Amino acid sequence: MTKKSSAEYQREYRKRLREQGLVKKEVWVLPENGKQLATFEKDLRTPWKNTAAMAEIGTGGTNMNDTAHRWTTESLFNSLKERPAFNNDSCSIEIIDGLDSTIVVSMHQYGDLPIFVTVGGDQILAEAVLFSLDDVIDTAKFNEYVLRTHKFLPLSTISLETDITHGDHYYMFGALSASSSINEIVLEIDTLADNTIQATEAFQAFLKPQVLEK
Repeated sequence: MTKKSSAEYQREYRKRLREQGLVKKEVWVLPENGKQLATFEKDLRTPWKNTAAMAEIGTGGTNMNDTAHRWTTESLFNSLKERPAFNNDSCSIEIIDGLDSTIVVSMHQYGDLPIFVTVGGDQILAEAVLFSLDDVIDTAKFNEYVLRTHKFLPLSTISLETDITHGDHYYMFGALSASSSINEIVLEIDTLADNTIQATEAFQAFLKPQVLEK
């Protein structure tokens, strides 16, 4: 089965945001403030704000129950599925068992975009498919553009990987320490989904027309 490109998830994502009565606003921030912006944006999509929680986020506070420890894929899955963000209609979560177990988070608020999360050694890796290498008009120009601009997407970067079944695909990914707090991991997953959608919009000029029309 052909993998869906992030352009398809982006269209579904925008449709759902409009249906929720949300409007797009462009903001300009310092690169180092991208992490805080992603957190505030998510809060502002609700009709009310918990001011105490916002104050805690603004000061970098964490809950006593979020003390960092070393995760495995299984323990992280069990913890994530208990978080409020993962047991409502905004996303769903499952684990695929195998030689290297993988957590799959379907981000419903981002058009059902799947985020794949694994824990290996000292690292947690979260990644999402952008599009196929064959979807790009000029790979040399695109690769150069990515190298010059990827730092503007906070907490995420882009790789080109070969899948035995589906061929070469571009991925957006983020990596954290296996001892990261659960709050940091939740933020990484949400930021990665948002960055994938934003990157797809920014890269449209490099994609073949038929990709955008799917």
